Amino acid sequence: MTLEYIRKIIGTILLVSLISLGFSKEVRQYLHIPKTITIFENDVYTIEKNVIPAQAQVQDVQNALKVSESGDELQLKGTKSGDGQILYEIKGMPVKNVNVKVLPELKVIPGGQSIGVKLNTLGVLVVGFHQIETEAGKKSPGESAGVEVGDMITKINGTKIEKMSDIIPFIQEAGRTGRPLAIEVKRNNKVLNTKLTPVKDKSDKTYRIGLYIRDSAAGIGTMTFYDPKSKKYGALGHVISDMDTKKPIVVENGKIVRSTVTSIEKGRGGSPGEKLARFSEKHEVIGSISKNSPFGIFGRLNQEVKNGIMDKPIPVAFSHQVKEGPAQILTVVDQNKVEAFDVEIVSTVNQKFPATKGMVIKVTDKELLKKTGGIVQGMSGSPIIQDGKLVGAVTHVFVNDPTSGYGVHIEWMLQDAGISMDEKQQKAS
Repeated sequence: MTLEYIRKIIGTILLVSLISLGFSKEVRQYLHIPKTITIFENDVYTIEKNVIPAQAQVQDVQNALKVSESGDELQLKGTKSGDGQILYEIKGMPVKNVNVKVLPELKVIPGGQSIGVKLNTLGVLVVGFHQIETEAGKKSPGESAGVEVGDMITKINGTKIEKMSDIIPFIQEAGRTGRPLAIEVKRNNKVLNTKLTPVKDKSDKTYRIGLYIRDSAAGIGTMTFYDPKSKKYGALGHVISDMDTKKPIVVENGKIVRSTVTSIEKGRGGSPGEKLARFSEKHEVIGSISKNSPFGIFGRLNQEVKNGIMDKPIPVAFSHQVKEGPAQILTVVDQNKVEAFDVEIVSTVNQKFPATKGMVIKVTDKELLKKTGGIVQGMSGSPIIQDGKLVGAVTHVFVNDPTSGYGVHIEWMLQDAGISMDEKQQKAS
């Protein structure tokens, strides 16, 4: 037996041992210990007390934690905002540090109200092309100029364009003079420039550019939360996209108004249902819209709004605090009445970075299933409450199973609303 052969055998044994060790329960537990734990005041976080032969020692220099033991677990309770540390040791040798950050308790008022949404775009949105019948045949000047569906026309001849009526004088002037229009468009966050020459329609003798355009959008959704101090709010839980281009709408400004649910189209497998609603008769504006992000729409309220069942601030939860099990959603299915309905959080992901679809929820409430069939369009933004905390919002329904859908974790909506969970940033904002 050669020395090289012996080395290979030893190497194989060591490799198999390391792989086996990696699959052991203790090592997997150790690898899953986070480097940082963040909790709110009065919250409890449970960790394994003993991992492999390592011992957990708590170093709480700011008296931010209250530590108790229960069997093989350590329970950390945030007593006041500050920092602490857990040191894992093996025979007196430090092997891992875990930083613990305790934040001041953050509370917001949950929503559930049906709202009407009106968005004004940053320029005018190109949603399609059309061929103009001219003396020389069919033409679409916009398409020939390289304009694409989804482009936002922001300037013509150096002048800012805010609405469709702003474009008409430029088209007619260019038609009379024969001078091409200098078009500035925004495409995927890039600014592009092109020349476009209008052509005369043979039937009505007017000049046209061969583009279908739109300058605003409207719809309904559900209020998720608002901060009673700053009046900042979040709603919908997902981005608003244009119905034709399927691209997110770039918001110049917008407003939310009160709306009333008039009827429900019940959801069925393969066909999601829908809330049918009308804006308030006086189109009463209750807030502004300043942001349309993957996590919803955001802005400030100009008046107090109440849901009638949960009008006092409640704590919010981090994604790691959400657990599988019973919860409730607040939403409207009849007129303006906000009601609480039972749901089950089927799965939840501990998200360390902003991401949509953090939860899967299933409607279990018999009354809601009878009225709607489950989750329907217009329910997006309905707050999800678990153990007295706001944990997220309803976002999407499963088309083939309207009883189930996705939810977004509330911390990402708070972040986009400009409401920080950190004390220092709270004061700054």
